[in-house]
Amino acid sequence: VGVGILTILNLRGVKEAVVPLIPIFMSFVFLHAFAIIYTIITHSFSAGQVYTKAVGEFSNSYTELGLMGTVLLIMKSFSMGAGTYTGIEAVSNGLPILRDPKVKTAHKTMRYISVSLSITVMGIMFSYLLFNVHPSENKTLNAIAFESLSSGWDPFWAKIFMFAILFSEAALLFIAAQTGFLDGPRVLSNMALDKWMPSRFANLSDRLVTKNGILLMGVASFVLMALAKGSVSFLVVLYSINVFITFCLSQLGMVRHWWQERKSAKGWQKKLLVNAIGLIVTTIVLITVIYIKFEEGGWITIVVTGSLVFISYKIKQHYSDTFVLLKRLDEIVDSFDASIYTPPTDGNTPAKPQFDPKAKTAVVLVNGYNGLGAHTLLSIFRMFPGMFKNFIFLQVGSIDAGSFKGAAEVEHLTAHIQEEAEKYVDYMNRSGYFAEAITTIGTDVVEEIMKCAKEVNEKYKNPIFFGGQLVFPEDTFATRFLHNYIVFTVQREFYFQGYPFVILPIRV
Repeated sequence: VGVGILTILNLRGVKEAVVPLIPIFMSFVFLHAFAIIYTIITHSFSAGQVYTKAVGEFSNSYTELGLMGTVLLIMKSFSMGAGTYTGIEAVSNGLPILRDPKVKTAHKTMRYISVSLSITVMGIMFSYLLFNVHPSENKTLNAIAFESLSSGWDPFWAKIFMFAILFSEAALLFIAAQTGFLDGPRVLSNMALDKWMPSRFANLSDRLVTKNGILLMGVASFVLMALAKGSVSFLVVLYSINVFITFCLSQLGMVRHWWQERKSAKGWQKKLLVNAIGLIVTTIVLITVIYIKFEEGGWITIVVTGSLVFISYKIKQHYSDTFVLLKRLDEIVDSFDASIYTPPTDGNTPAKPQFDPKAKTAVVLVNGYNGLGAHTLLSIFRMFPGMFKNFIFLQVGSIDAGSFKGAAEVEHLTAHIQEEAEKYVDYMNRSGYFAEAITTIGTDVVEEIMKCAKEVNEKYKNPIFFGGQLVFPEDTFATRFLHNYIVFTVQREFYFQGYPFVILPIRV
């Protein structure tokens, strides 16, 4: 039910998903602030005894375990509760969706998180000491402390208080699960853009409405909970280990960054020191959690995460090998001008060709000025010699979170795709053919292509659409799954609309 509710909320949009959860967060803050202040005020008289007892217990631990044993005991306790720091990492991952100015908003949010976290944790720990709370198999430490706090109250109000404060804690964990729906698809998209995941995933979270990515996270969450049979102990171990793996990688990346920027960045020593300390602490926590929880699900986490890393490396290797093959196609771009156009010897620029209504019109789908587009155009000349006198180049720019960061980025994307398409127009005009570029931007490439195709079909008489499709040396599951076969989707849509569409195979 929880996964379903979060999925539906996020399908409606990020803002709509966050706003209903604000009252829950505020109730958590106010109720715990009241509990901490009430405890300190009503039990301040016993602070001296608690202090003496705490010092005595620490001395006994030091005597029995020694310095190293005491340090390890503290690190174990710290590691078991260090998952509370994940909120700061969530702010870092969610920076692109924060309100402008994003960096300033992130700084303010992190300060709020760190201050509220420190005060809340310290206040609750003092409550444990003041109420002499001991672990119980059936109740959390917080529940025991809050029962002790309200033990002298009227039974009705005590029950109301207990229900409200424990419900706010459970609801806050529900809010924390929102992080996966906000940042999980976005991280997956970033990995896809860097070719560590299938490129088709690049659009899962970068769409203005993250429908596909949210559904993916929701289904994955439900499957994981079903396989784990709802085991909280296993899921917490799975969560903690993977969280601190990402922490270590983040801190290691920042250490590497500041070391590389040491010659140009001011104050890099201080920043490097901060991230180095973070790397050391998170690494110690990671090792501690794996060691302590290895038999309680830690080994499964290592296997699952390790398998994902292995798959990512294989995907990256495939794209690297494919890039080498595609370089062969791009070589034609250098000689493209000479292959279809011979400059006039008298130095006079020929007049721009006009549209010939009696001639056939070819509409070529391109995704930039590259080898695929050049080969598609040359294939038309080779397979249909002298048939077409009019050429329309259709290109769609996809608006994603990488480009939708403001009006300037959208304008830059619009100008870029227009410039790429105009290169084809320029070549064809100088070669004696009428050519025109039609460009647009949108969140769904296929949908935008269909809109433009309808306009082209109304403006020009019986145009024929062409699209190039890469043909790899071997047709395998990897080539089918890891590469975007959008041209086949377009062909299916054109088929239903009754538009003629020809797919030209481009071998690599």
